[in-house]
Amino acid sequence: MKGIMKGMGVTFKAMTQKKVTHMYPDVPLQMPDRFRGIQYFDPEKCIVCNQCARICPTDCITLTGKANPDPEKKGKVIDTYDINFEICILCDLCTEVCPTEAIVMTNNFELSAYSRDDLFKNMAWLSENDQFIRKENNSALPKGGAKST
Repeated sequence: MKGIMKGMGVTFKAMTQKKVTHMYPDVPLQMPDRFRGIQYFDPEKCIVCNQCARICPTDCITLTGKANPDPEKKGKVIDTYDINFEICILCDLCTEVCPTEAIVMTNNFELSAYSRDDLFKNMAWLSENDQFIRKENNSALPKGGAKST
């Protein structure tokens, strides 16, 4: 009998407390400043050093480049940059090693899909993912940048 009374006490206490409801789809959630979400990629800053692909623990980044067509300029020009979010663990290592800050993390976390093929994102998709850039990475955005949280 003591156990039932104790359980009912917990139930009545919870019934009197204020309810907490998030209106999630309509109102976006405020994520902490250091939240690691989906990456933003700026292809104009990339020097094709391949450090991001080398440090990735899951080998989900594919980066290829080609020789610069302008003979006066040295270096490479980015050809493809793809991330397979099916296996990406959002560890932030690729952003830490990027010398030009071409890759930065965002607070965007909405990446659900019905097909696994939809989790393979290319350079165009990643460069359009410029909403909710983390506060410390706002300097990495081009002029006229994105909304921050």
